[in-house]
Amino acid sequence: MALKTSEIREQFPFLKESVNGHPLVYLDNAASSQKPERVIRRMSRFLESEYANVHRGIHLLSERATAAYENARVELASLLNAERPEEIAFTRGTTEAVNLVANTWGRKHIGEGDTILLTEMEHHSNLLPWLNLAREAGAKVEYVPVTENGAALDMDVAKTLLAKHPKLFAFVHVPNTLGLENPVAELCRIAREAGVTTFVDGAQSVGHQPVDVRALGCDFLACSSHKMCGPSGIGALWGRYELLSSMPPWQYGGEMVDRAYYDKPATFREPPARFEAGTPAILEAAGWTEAIRFLRDTGLEDIREHSIALANDAASKLRGIEGLRIFGPVTRQSGIVAFSIEGVHAHDVSFFANERGLALRAGHHCAQPLMRKLGSPSSSRASFYLYNTAREVEALVAIVRDAVAFFR
Repeated sequence: MALKTSEIREQFPFLKESVNGHPLVYLDNAASSQKPERVIRRMSRFLESEYANVHRGIHLLSERATAAYENARVELASLLNAERPEEIAFTRGTTEAVNLVANTWGRKHIGEGDTILLTEMEHHSNLLPWLNLAREAGAKVEYVPVTENGAALDMDVAKTLLAKHPKLFAFVHVPNTLGLENPVAELCRIAREAGVTTFVDGAQSVGHQPVDVRALGCDFLACSSHKMCGPSGIGALWGRYELLSSMPPWQYGGEMVDRAYYDKPATFREPPARFEAGTPAILEAAGWTEAIRFLRDTGLEDIREHSIALANDAASKLRGIEGLRIFGPVTRQSGIVAFSIEGVHAHDVSFFANERGLALRAGHHCAQPLMRKLGSPSSSRASFYLYNTAREVEALVAIVRDAVAFFR
């Protein structure tokens, strides 16, 4: 069913802004999404009448705050079809979730001579923690290559590399540059048959389409609130509970400890508490809960189809501009369109667009090795979400065309 975009846009106060007298066209959703009014109001209401520290108090406000915080865990577990809420450990975002696994499961299981398998399309957040772990452990890192122009993963090579039994395969569900979706369930099946543990970067997929961790068959998955209409500063690691239970703590302090002593080692609480040291992002959890409910009310499959339709429309029309190159498959599989224009720097395009009210992202998109491999150190990126419209596609194409004429 088609989204009622005009009704959706009315729920996003920020989209009513203007830039230099032009209506705001926000196409930087892969970096961070805007927030609906109900999320903003929920967070305000929480601060007004529910805020206190969680888990530690028996007074009314602490009980309210704890309920709100734990509701976020329940809602996210349901969204991901996790077996139990305790499989969700809150973090500051996807980046911290990757680092958590690298520094707990990774340090325990990756040793000298072992292999970590990644892909060539990884965001720095799903690249650098594993490179650091490999360097410290004496392990090596191998990569599943992308095909020409970043159109897909090379599945033949993926199967060959997985057959060599790496200890871990960490890969992105929806990359932030290529407009494609990796075949996660197939990759996880092949990995599982080879006895390989899998970690999925779901930063660009969770909240943009249905994501079912049990159907995908992965071992770990990470996501961030701020990319799915929620506040920044909170994200989550989902992991199979038996894996989480076998992992040591990463950070130490209050809340995660069971018993502490002066003269002998401490004992620690069961997951997820052992991974949530200190005062957590309580307010942000309340906002994330409301964002999840909003997305469910809207319909995740409808959001996915809407975003892809806009991206395909944009890609088709942008190809009519001389010298413009779009990265990834010809037919979009996500709402992302990254492009470069021969003879025009991406920063110039985005600066020109900003003067006309269009928010694009320019640069390497935290994927420097991939962009170098594709022969374009930087690019411009338009990324679509549930509140974007066909009229905004027309604005994008017209502004890019004018930018090319101006700079050439």
